[in-house]
Amino acid sequence: MNTDAPTSTASPKPVADQKRVGMVSLGCPKALVDSERILTRLRADGYAMSPDYAGADVVLVNTCGFLDSAKEESLAAIGEAISENGRVIVTGCMGEEADAIRAAHPQVLAVTGAHQYEQVVEAVHEHAPPSQGPFIDLIPQPSEHDIKLTPRHYSYLKISEGCNHSCSFCIIPDLRGKLASRRIDAVLREAEKLVAAGTNELLVISQDTSAYGVDTRHETRAWKGREPRAHMTDLARELGQLRTQSGHTPWVRLHYVYPYPHVDKVIPLMAEGLLTPYLDIPFQHASPSVLKRMKRPANEAKVLERLRGWRDICPDIAIRSSFVVGFPGETEDDFKYLIDWLEEAQLDRVGAFRFEPVEGAQANALPDPVPEAIKEERYARLMEVTERISAAKLAAKVGRALPVIIDEVGEPDEDGDIGASGRSQADAPEIDGQVHLRNVPADVAQGDIVTAVIEEADAHDLFGVIAQG
Repeated sequence: MNTDAPTSTASPKPVADQKRVGMVSLGCPKALVDSERILTRLRADGYAMSPDYAGADVVLVNTCGFLDSAKEESLAAIGEAISENGRVIVTGCMGEEADAIRAAHPQVLAVTGAHQYEQVVEAVHEHAPPSQGPFIDLIPQPSEHDIKLTPRHYSYLKISEGCNHSCSFCIIPDLRGKLASRRIDAVLREAEKLVAAGTNELLVISQDTSAYGVDTRHETRAWKGREPRAHMTDLARELGQLRTQSGHTPWVRLHYVYPYPHVDKVIPLMAEGLLTPYLDIPFQHASPSVLKRMKRPANEAKVLERLRGWRDICPDIAIRSSFVVGFPGETEDDFKYLIDWLEEAQLDRVGAFRFEPVEGAQANALPDPVPEAIKEERYARLMEVTERISAAKLAAKVGRALPVIIDEVGEPDEDGDIGASGRSQADAPEIDGQVHLRNVPADVAQGDIVTAVIEEADAHDLFGVIAQG
């Protein structure tokens, strides 16, 4: 089954006649959080979770609709679920295109849009009514994050929904609406519960983390004798006060951070060890003319100056970003500008995408589309440059002792040696590199944070051994 099997920190055993729900979760981490919340609501209503198609009374497919390729993947996943189970409810971003979904798969039972939790739950109740009985009624009501689709040691913390930007290539505001920030005390309460339950790494996500609280005029809420604002800097400072079960500061990683001026204020928190020295900033391009057509701020020169300042304050800070090549009207000079900018910026982690039209996006009407062959050639050139930069940056870490969070511990080999894989503070799960460790002690477990001596590096990953003593 094409899904992350639902897991729970307090999962009760299925009861006889208890209805079971399967979940296929596609797309970004924000969609994964939606899946967790839907499943948690359903378990509170008496449903059990099924890790496969065969055991499910109904299957939910949480779709992605950001790009045409993502829509194709979503339609394929819906088709697979129908083939394997037959009783399918569709939700998520592509749910906004119900007609297209029903045209491709008329058998679907119901279609709902992004983060429409109530409608999804109602659809499940309608097509797989919850079992009734004295035992079902006694199922404990879970807290908001009892069901997790990530490993126990890291968790996504969604602080807002929607976006106020109007980028010409994006339809997120159409799919998820304008910015809607959560109360800061609710976010902090959730973070506190996650850490108390064993989370050692929090990944803060939204469509625009830097804009958190703009819609509420950065309202304050009482928390632990203080009154923090719904603002990224206040949130970051409060998250840095949390402590794990072992008494350490959890890793707190900020994603989708637009480089507004107030971002400068979180860098000292990284230098102090209260925040993980990592920023995920969606630059998208560097050429002023391309950024203008994208309807994004063109302050690339100022950004380079700020990057230098951030590294002066926190030398270990890792900057990741993503870029679009082949945007309509992108000239060879625009692309060379981007390459030169990347050479100077020396970003730690870079992802790249070939531009593809998204139905409903303003960019579709722009003149001078870039031929596919040129997109491919530029993509290859960009990846060659960023891979070379990455290789040099990782090579510089050889010989250093770095904190590593353990994601997976292998079985002993024929000589009894155990290997493990994890990540440094410069690596977010799923999107960045890994640290591969040899001769791991038998008592090392998933979620542990160890100190590793780096012995080798390639363009993406590090290799080493746990430090002695």
